[in-house]
Amino acid sequence: MKSKFMKIGWYVFAAGILLLGGGLFYVQSQFQPPSDSGQAVEITVPEGAGAEDVGVQLKEKELIKNAKFFSLYLRFEGQSGLLKTGKYYLRQGMTMEEIARVLVEGDASYNTVQFTVPEGLTLEQIAEALDKQGLVKKDDFLKEADSGQFDYDFVKEIPQNEAVEHRLEGYLFPETYEVFKEADAHQLIDTMLKQTAAVFTPEWREQMKARGLSVHQALTVASLIEREAQAAKERPMIAGVIDNRLKAPMKLQIDATIQFALGKQKETLLYADLEIESPYNTYKYEGLPPGPIASPGRDSIKAALYPTQHEFLFYVTKNDGTGEHYFAKTFAEHEQNIAKSGL
Repeated sequence: MKSKFMKIGWYVFAAGILLLGGGLFYVQSQFQPPSDSGQAVEITVPEGAGAEDVGVQLKEKELIKNAKFFSLYLRFEGQSGLLKTGKYYLRQGMTMEEIARVLVEGDASYNTVQFTVPEGLTLEQIAEALDKQGLVKKDDFLKEADSGQFDYDFVKEIPQNEAVEHRLEGYLFPETYEVFKEADAHQLIDTMLKQTAAVFTPEWREQMKARGLSVHQALTVASLIEREAQAAKERPMIAGVIDNRLKAPMKLQIDATIQFALGKQKETLLYADLEIESPYNTYKYEGLPPGPIASPGRDSIKAALYPTQHEFLFYVTKNDGTGEHYFAKTFAEHEQNIAKSGL
């Protein structure tokens, strides 16, 4: 009988140890960051915000796993009422202790650096700009852009085409970013792709579906608009011309695609340039080029999805310094506009 009670006692003791161990493991796991991507994430601590309110925001930004644990941690450390208001950039992968220190000390910059990707740059130009800023080596950036693994549906759906030199051409959204100084090529690209994903809202995806466009096609059209439209208000008009020519069908004959095929910017294109053998040469081949020719901004993407409905098939620069164009329905009208522009 004694042996039986001893056996039961051992089971109870062992079960207690397991429960305690499991509880400790659970608690410990809650203090670990949910993501170690290294991406800089912006949060704002408003005036009068409580520790748990801030914790909810941190959880939503994938900086912590449990808002309640964050609140309890601050209370245990005697820091619940010490969070300083303001905007912060925190790195996914920071420990709860590091996050608390930043928010209590008010260290808003926390080892970050800011960079801007202007609208209309090619992937090569983006890589060169980041290299000049000392953020990443150009070759490392291009290599990661071409072969890195990124978990976005639109990246996985990029068509396989040997004519496309850089897989993510046109996919890195032009914006001002805040990243950590030690961010590598993968983290920089992922930050920009995350913004691209955010831009394509459910409404815009529905509009793409209605127009029969993939993300790749939408970005390709948007990149043409970005490089052709100098006056912002004309983006939807130029989008309408592209749309009309694709439906006609007619060759797009867009000079920006020749510049891209040449790999350099020329003030004036020669007739010989229009003969370059390239699938990007829209003077030779009908339809869209194989992919985007630059990184389009939000307004150009919107124009590609919501082009102005009209009957124009041609446009030519006014050549008056405004960057605006004359639009024409027929080639005869177009010739008159060319003469009017003095080109």
